[in-house]
Amino acid sequence: MLSFLSDYTEGAHPKLLEHLAARNLVSLPGYGLDEDTDEAKRKICAACGRDDLQIQFLTGGTQTNLIAIAALLKSYEGVVSADTGHVNSHEAGAIEYSGHKVLSLPHTEGKLLAETLKTYMDAFLGDENNEHMVRPGMVYISQPTEFGTLYSLAELTALSETCHAYGLPLYIDGARLGYGLMSPACDMSLRDIVELSDLFYIGGTKVGALCGEALIFTKRNMPAHFLAVVKQQGALLAKMRVVSQQFDALFTDGLYWNIGREAVALAMELKAAFVEKGYALYMDSPTNQQFFVLTREQIDRLREQVAFGIWEWLDPDRAAVRFVTSWATTREAVDALKALL
Repeated sequence: MLSFLSDYTEGAHPKLLEHLAARNLVSLPGYGLDEDTDEAKRKICAACGRDDLQIQFLTGGTQTNLIAIAALLKSYEGVVSADTGHVNSHEAGAIEYSGHKVLSLPHTEGKLLAETLKTYMDAFLGDENNEHMVRPGMVYISQPTEFGTLYSLAELTALSETCHAYGLPLYIDGARLGYGLMSPACDMSLRDIVELSDLFYIGGTKVGALCGEALIFTKRNMPAHFLAVVKQQGALLAKMRVVSQQFDALFTDGLYWNIGREAVALAMELKAAFVEKGYALYMDSPTNQQFFVLTREQIDRLREQVAFGIWEWLDPDRAAVRFVTSWATTREAVDALKALL
């Protein structure tokens, strides 16, 4: 069975497993107070071009989003997101469970644009009853978006400026950031992400790690006693080394960027093959997630030999489907899929 179901269906890149094994019998302090965690942070800071970043390692994307958002918001505040945003559509109400509302706004190709946010904020502030409403306290986006699309540098700059004009921290979900930054369509760098956001995370789980995300506060704005906040959520690992050692490996010799670059290249080849065979694009994504419109018959036929995801049914006979490449995708698998089209 060929697998294009997601980018976390295999274990971990072999180089990460090798690094974990090499450090396995080294005795280290717990909770991130160890030299390996310090080294991983140093390498991430170097990649970001800053030495003053505050970094906390966590194990998964939903956990990271929940902790970051809940830690920044006051009790009466909510987080603004595109209606397609992961926190609004695919996290089982985790943010609401923390006591905060997701304030969803219309998306444009999966993106929350600056003008949409400005219109919303002007309407909210102009409402004389807004003291009785959930107050917007921060903005959430992801790069890439749920549809694999990318913010341009101009779009992200405009959104960042709009957020800060209204006093809203900008939080960027980077679960697939490596694939976004390595897309030929991307016109920004990791350093731009650092400068334009107030906090963001570099995803490991979907970019070669067994598990793990690096949550980064960019403006010396980590909440006081943040480690205690993490622990209250049951997210503070005694063996923090399990995550940080993987990031040490990912940010050694450009591995993180190589994973992203190679997966995106295969995704572009896959997209070209679908288009050449006459399949319609559901969304034109320049990253490792590819979306097509297939009939029920095409879905049933391909599913006999290929694992992929149903994104949504458009009508009784057609669905938007998703094919995803990763560090584990091989050229042989892409060629085999192309032959089945």
